[in-house]
Parts: sequence; structure tokens; C-alpha cells
Amino acid sequence: MTARIIDGRAIAAEVRAEVARATSDLIARGVVPGLATVLVGEDPPSHVYVRAKRKSCAEVGIKSWDHDLPADKPQDELLELIGELNSDDAVHGILVQLPLPDQLDEQTIVDSVAPTKDADGFHPYNLGRLLAGSPVVAPATPAGIQELLVRSGVETSGAEVVIVGRSNIVGKPMGALMMQKATGANSTVTICHTRTRELADHTRRADILIAAIGQAHAITGDMVAPGAVVIDVGMNRTDAGLVGDVDFEAVKEIAAAITPVPGGVGPMTIAMLLSNVVANTKRALS
Repeated sequence: MTARIIDGRAIAAEVRAEVARATSDLIARGVVPGLATVLVGEDPPSHVYVRAKRKSCAEVGIKSWDHDLPADKPQDELLELIGELNSDDAVHGILVQLPLPDQLDEQTIVDSVAPTKDADGFHPYNLGRLLAGSPVVAPATPAGIQELLVRSGVETSGAEVVIVGRSNIVGKPMGALMMQKATGANSTVTICHTRTRELADHTRRADILIAAIGQAHAITGDMVAPGAVVIDVGMNRTDAGLVGDVDFEAVKEIAAAITPVPGGVGPMTIAMLLSNVVANTKRALS
């Protein structure tokens, strides 16, 4: 039986519609949610991604400020800009697009964003709150994956969730989200990585398998249990085009449900970023 395709574009449209309604309500109260994006350098995927975020802001009524900076931007000048955005009451979310050029210390830059204006959920304060079980802002990609599962009717309570990848952007916060005592969570979580022995032994135990390792087709059909739900976070450019971390054609014949690439997790990341900006705006008013 061929797997059910989890349509990330359709679910993201639902989330964006909810964000647009919330934004409209805030505007009626005299407050326009605002997102400042900071893009340093000429990394092509980053430019594509940030353009999509800016376009989505306009569609839901969020005001955006665009800061496109040269690749040789000194760190002290970038920190000065972030400090100005932190102090601007019209800005409710700040997004510093990663990766950054080599001369910039990524962690220092991430740390400089005010936790209350952290649109991506990467600030150590917000990651710490997530791990402690009282999240304020969740990283957009993991939050988007959780929404995909919930809105697709996937049962997570008691499920074996295996995450392949331990990044601070996806793997670690994804594990923290899925083990919470909360809707769309209550799972038993295993996080695998490059030093995991016998990876397939772990992935075949998964009721829900989340692949986020940045290697094209790293998850093959023999690594997936029949009936599993497979979430593919990968976005790998190959001669054959854009492909995920999962061998989609092979795995779709084994899994119960699977996300495509493109059209799966990607649209949800942007939708949840917008949701974070609106949530930050509401907290600023409380």
C-alpha cells in the first residue's frame, strides 16, 4: 500500500490563515505585528528562503523590515543593528538568517537577539524553557513538524519517535518538543547522529521517523518499519533536482504516511515563524 502524502503546503495554508486572522485582530487594536529580517552575504538558498518569508509576511499582514548586508559586514556593526532592533517597539520578531559568513560568531549573534523578539526560537533562553517543559517560543521547523503530525491525525502519545540528526535547529529541539507532557507529544524519543551504531536498528523501531541529517536519500526503504510515519526535513540539491534525506520512492511503498520534498516541512517552517511573530506581539501587549 502506498503511503498517504502529508501535504505541508495545505496545512501551512491553514496556519497562515489563522495567523492572518490573529494579525487582523491585533491591527484592529492598533498594533501591527512586525518582523525584521537580517540577511548577511550572498548564500543563494538563504536569499530564496528569506524572500519567501518576506512575501509570506505581506500576505498575512505582518510588517517586515529587510536588512540585506554585505558578506564582509563586521561583527560589531551587526551587533549594533540587532541592538537597535531589540530597542524598537515596532519590531516584535527578529530573524537572523543562518548560516552566517565565517568572520561572524554565530552563537554570539544568536545570543544578542532579545529572547522576547526571538522569531526563530534559537536563543538559549527559549531553548532552555523548551527543555524545562515550559516553552515560550519553539523553533519554527520542529514546531511545524509537530503541527503536521497533529493536523494529520497522527497519534504521538506513547509513540516511538526516532530523530536522525542532532542539530540545535531541528534535532535537539524536536526531541524536546516530542517528549513534553502536551498535545502532539508524550512520545518516547531517540535521537541518532553520525556516531550512532547500527542506525537502521534504531530507525526500524520508529512509529514516527524524522530525518534531518542533510544527506540525500540517506534513509532507505530497508530502514523503515512498515506502517511508520516518515517526516523528511532534508533539502538537498542534486543533479536530479531537490531531494530529501529520505528515498521517497522506496519509502512511500512501506510507510503509512510521508512528507514530500518539496512541499512538506518547508512551508510549515515559514508558517510557524509567522505564528511566532504574532505570539510575540500578543505577549508584548500583555
